[in-house]
Amino acid sequence: MSRPSKRPEWLTKNLVTLSWVSFLQDAASEMLYPILPILLNSVFGAPAAVVGAIEGAAEGAAALTKLLSKRLNRFAKRKTMIGTGYALAALGKLLVALANSWGLVLVARVVDRLGKGLRSAPRDAVLLTEVASEHRGRTIGFHRTADTLGAVLGPSLALALLAIFNNDLRPVLWIAVIPGVISAFFVLRVRDHEVRELAVKIPEPAALNNEPINASTVHQDGRLSKRVKRSIAVISLFSLVNFPDALILLHLSQAGYQLTAVVALYLVFNISYASLSFPLGSLADKFKPNHIFALGLLCFAIGYIGLAVSGTTLWSVVFVIVYGGFAACQDTVGKSWVAKQAPASQQLAAQAFLQGFSGVAVLVAGLWAGLLWALGPGLGVVPLIGSGLTAILVSGFIWRAKLS
Repeated sequence: MSRPSKRPEWLTKNLVTLSWVSFLQDAASEMLYPILPILLNSVFGAPAAVVGAIEGAAEGAAALTKLLSKRLNRFAKRKTMIGTGYALAALGKLLVALANSWGLVLVARVVDRLGKGLRSAPRDAVLLTEVASEHRGRTIGFHRTADTLGAVLGPSLALALLAIFNNDLRPVLWIAVIPGVISAFFVLRVRDHEVRELAVKIPEPAALNNEPINASTVHQDGRLSKRVKRSIAVISLFSLVNFPDALILLHLSQAGYQLTAVVALYLVFNISYASLSFPLGSLADKFKPNHIFALGLLCFAIGYIGLAVSGTTLWSVVFVIVYGGFAACQDTVGKSWVAKQAPASQQLAAQAFLQGFSGVAVLVAGLWAGLLWALGPGLGVVPLIGSGLTAILVSGFIWRAKLS
């Protein structure tokens, strides 16, 4: 009788546990996300500018918390930050279910995203410090796949529940609370052995992961290197034109798609996102991550510009699928790109700055795009086309620049 095959070294117990946690939490989040713009706009009467501002404020809260997560880690362990973050996300979903105006939805989204900001960088640091540099793309890719499979389940459940309850949104809001609460309890299974950053000496990633100490990626005082900072800056600056997906869903609704069709398109997006996350992460382990990221930006450009002109034709489905390729690339390749340049003891700092500054940029993008959307009928296509053209230029720069 043959023995079962050995688990790959990158497939750690924490990776499996946190993948289940993210799967459940994202299932809860994505039951709500595609219907929130319609709830805000059609039920609570919030204009596009308010929708953009709410999502921008939510992402800004997440970004600020991510930026502070390195400092917060001085007072709380990473596991505590992760558990508290998922608990806040569950509370945010409860507040959405209780909401009777867009003001409470604003509070709920901020609470939810504060939880995301508190947990994201510590969670990724826990995952990345356990594996060697050459496996970090696969690690992030596996986690993002599980996370996004939750995002596939969420809209699927939303569609089924809308059919059962005759398009009544309120039962969907309440049912979404359940997996959110369960995921918070799953965090208790995480086992974290923190690698503390040394204040004066060179950090100790080499001893942990058998990685050679590279002077270009390690500062004597423990600061992130210029190389890491440069990659973070490029990814973050691009996020200034990457506005929240809630505005894309609103665009699809305004283009003529009914509620269930918008949710279905969002489901297609998440299937694309989930299917491509692990393959793109693996490619980032084999080739230069900045080249894979540049190809992802071309997917962004095709998706944005295509959706701006496709209306309610079947081409919209194609462009949503292509845009899913960018989303997978942004989360998986962007994180692993920076992770490969930072030693194990600096993973929390690197992910905190990457995700924090990118989140601030998304806040700005949500504000300018939402305001432009509100200036007049049909102006929603202008941010889509402008952002798409910008992505083409940035893609060329990232491909040629020596950033990896």
